[in-house]
Amino acid sequence: MGDDPQLTHVTLVWREGQHEDWIKFGNPVAERIRSRSERIESYMAGQVFALVRWASNDYGTVRSTLDIVQAVGLGEHCATVPQVDPGGELLLSVHGWPKVAQVFRLIDAIEASGIDPCGVAPEHWRHIHNRMAGRLTPREYTPARQQAWLQRKALLP
Repeated sequence: MGDDPQLTHVTLVWREGQHEDWIKFGNPVAERIRSRSERIESYMAGQVFALVRWASNDYGTVRSTLDIVQAVGLGEHCATVPQVDPGGELLLSVHGWPKVAQVFRLIDAIEASGIDPCGVAPEHWRHIHNRMAGRLTPREYTPARQQAWLQRKALLP
């Protein structure tokens, strides 16, 4: 798909009112426009991004998904994620507009506290995924939690 095998490539398609993909958050290192309705964004290993996929037909919405993915390095094990080449570490995955909207609100709360969602601890996205799967309320991600994550991250190899 992409030119650099070291990168994770995400294909985004936009056909107004039919099939709309977008990145809720993420900092791509490269972008390539393939056509008026398709582009590819590329991420380095370790980067986190949120991919939203929505589709409808004459009867209404047929798909609403949000996946928070961490890009992987060349040769690393990864999950297969639609439109993500070669795949990635799937931190959170929700289906259905009510759950997608709930995660949007959680992301908005993180941003409102001054934290870039790209730098949130991967464990927090897994926590949200698991709590939502169990129909429980996820814990709030606070600046104190972010500081603890950054300190722990500094100690990792």
